[in-house]
Amino acid sequence: MTGKAYYITTLGDWHRHAARFATSHWLALDGGPQPNAATRIVVLVEGDEGAHVALDDDPAFEPLPHPLAQKAISSAAQAALAPHGVAAGATTFDAAEALARFHPLLRHRVF
Repeated sequence: MTGKAYYITTLGDWHRHAARFATSHWLALDGGPQPNAATRIVVLVEGDEGAHVALDDDPAFEPLPHPLAQKAISSAAQAALAPHGVAAGATTFDAAEALARFHPLLRHRVF
């Protein structure tokens, strides 16, 4: 069984774990037209429990609260996502809706 979760990390750190994921979709948060390993990204990861445990244990990944939890994202996450329209006090669901304007597959969906 797989689950979905959102994280903030770098492209290089995402690449280290990408083989564990069933699927993932990401959006660059900084950098220029040529993303590199240091480019910060927000990523939606679909994977089994082992994949998510590995990411939660990796300090290079900041997990965002579950999208249906009414809990605000951290101030650091909000600052990173603010250029994409994520306001202070936003939940992960709010952030996913804002990010979906730039990458539709980042929208939270339950099937």
